[in-house]
Amino acid sequence: MKGKGEIIKKLSAWNSSSNCCGWIEVRCKGIPRVVNSLYLPNLFIGLSPQPQVKSTILAALFHIRSLETLYISGTNIQGEIQGVGLANLNNLVLLDMSVNNFKGSIPPQIFRLPYLWELYLDGNTLNGKLFPDDEETEKCLALDNNWLIGGIPLSMRRLSKLKLLYLHNNLLTGEIPSWFGTVEIAPNPSLRRLSLKSCGLVGEIPKWISNQTGLRFLDLCKNNLRGELPEWFAEMHFEGLILLDNEFTGSLSPRLFSEFALTVLALSRNNFSGELPKNIGFATLLWVLTLKENNFFGLIPQSLVQCLALQLLDLSRNRFSGHFPVFNPDRRLAYIDFSFNDFSGKVPTTFQVGTTFLALGGNKLLGGLPLNLTNLSNLKRLELQDNNLTSELPNFISRISTLEVLNLRNNSFQGSIPQRIFNLSNLRILDVLNNNLTGEIPQESHSLVGMIETPNLPSSIIETGYLSYSLEWFQLEPQALLEVGDLVVNWKKSKQGISTDKLNIYTLLDLSNNQLSGQIPTLLGALKALKLLNISGNKLVRKIPISFGDLENIETLDLSHNKLFGSIPPTLTKLQQLTILDVSNNELMGLIPNGGQMGHNGV
Repeated sequence: MKGKGEIIKKLSAWNSSSNCCGWIEVRCKGIPRVVNSLYLPNLFIGLSPQPQVKSTILAALFHIRSLETLYISGTNIQGEIQGVGLANLNNLVLLDMSVNNFKGSIPPQIFRLPYLWELYLDGNTLNGKLFPDDEETEKCLALDNNWLIGGIPLSMRRLSKLKLLYLHNNLLTGEIPSWFGTVEIAPNPSLRRLSLKSCGLVGEIPKWISNQTGLRFLDLCKNNLRGELPEWFAEMHFEGLILLDNEFTGSLSPRLFSEFALTVLALSRNNFSGELPKNIGFATLLWVLTLKENNFFGLIPQSLVQCLALQLLDLSRNRFSGHFPVFNPDRRLAYIDFSFNDFSGKVPTTFQVGTTFLALGGNKLLGGLPLNLTNLSNLKRLELQDNNLTSELPNFISRISTLEVLNLRNNSFQGSIPQRIFNLSNLRILDVLNNNLTGEIPQESHSLVGMIETPNLPSSIIETGYLSYSLEWFQLEPQALLEVGDLVVNWKKSKQGISTDKLNIYTLLDLSNNQLSGQIPTLLGALKALKLLNISGNKLVRKIPISFGDLENIETLDLSHNKLFGSIPPTLTKLQQLTILDVSNNELMGLIPNGGQMGHNGV
């Protein structure tokens, strides 16, 4: 096996003086012993940069005609797949070449391997058209996350033994072919997972799917499919149904929730309407329910609280009204998004102790913040913006020590900002824009570690260890299902959304459009991780602190519409990331400092 030193660097035990059947990641069988399996995935994990390996290095493997299993996923192999060489491995049962950098078309020789049952080519940059030949041996076919084009070819109708078919995230076009439902593959009790995500599909859900009697997971999201969900969906025994980002219409049938096995239902961003079925809670094994951005209305059925396994619940951007359901506080529900509906009344207090994400913004909630919020000892993100909340900000907020994001903008809170809020060491985003807050900005800010230190690793708003294990069967990422709503902030003088996966690098403090008075605390300059500081539209006086020159990551600094006087500190010329500085409508005087970003047009 010449060249093995280039591709198998970590396998130092491989040498010609020992029996290869004793080498790590090699499996042998038979008498005499012959190599039948090679496990070589992720060989360079942890190395930066990873070495680039040409696909020709695999030529040595093509002489091992006894191979039945070959894993070479995630090894940064580049170039075209050598079809002629692979044709020699006519005993292959499993071939995993996923998550590399293979390019070009899929060689037809792969589909002629007589015993090949599982083929994984996902996560490459393969292009051209699908090319399954006339053989019908494959049971698992994963070609997702490539650049394949065209439609689903007629030759695929012969793959009658399929258990798994993943074609999602390609450049495929056209309708789901009706011949999938012809007698040659129907009924097919073997097909258990079908993913055609992001394949450019149009039309309605075809009837042939109803003949796949063993189908448990169906992902048709991010296409242009339309029409109502067919009645036979309720007879399919789905465990996972992912249809988000299409153009489906109509209401949900109560029969859909009579299926006990249903665990994941993702229907966000469609045109569904009507009230939710009263028996929605009969699907007691639901882990994930996402109905975001549809036209549902009415009350949330009380039966929903019977879904004891529910962990992710997103009903945002519909027209639900009335009161919130009362969940058992001991359950696992961690992610709750009821934002931008028509809920009214006081802020509810009956959520799970383990809740990490609670979004109730954009409703008609009244009153103040309830003390019961302190029971949410794992809460990371609390969004109550765009409501009608009043009263003072309570000191007890500081007892939610896990808070990373607190969004209270566009309400009617009054009184002063409690000093204890500035003791939240994990807080990275505090937005109280457009309230009626008075008094001085808290002087002490050294405890705001989240705004002082830039994190080295991303921070997850949702801890999904148990959920990730549960979804492993579906090969789904929890964040992919959620696609958590952007945090809308005033960024660079306009309203923008910050995606959740970037919240760890966007730290901001927005106290603008209130009635705050007094001088700007010097210690705000210690918040070195801040990218945005907006204290405009208040009644702040005296000078701009020279310590603001230490805000080394700041991009937007808005001090406008106050009563500041004196000169602009020369220390601001040190701010290399600064793109917007607004000090207008104050009583400043003197020259504008010259140097650094201060000489650019954006400042």
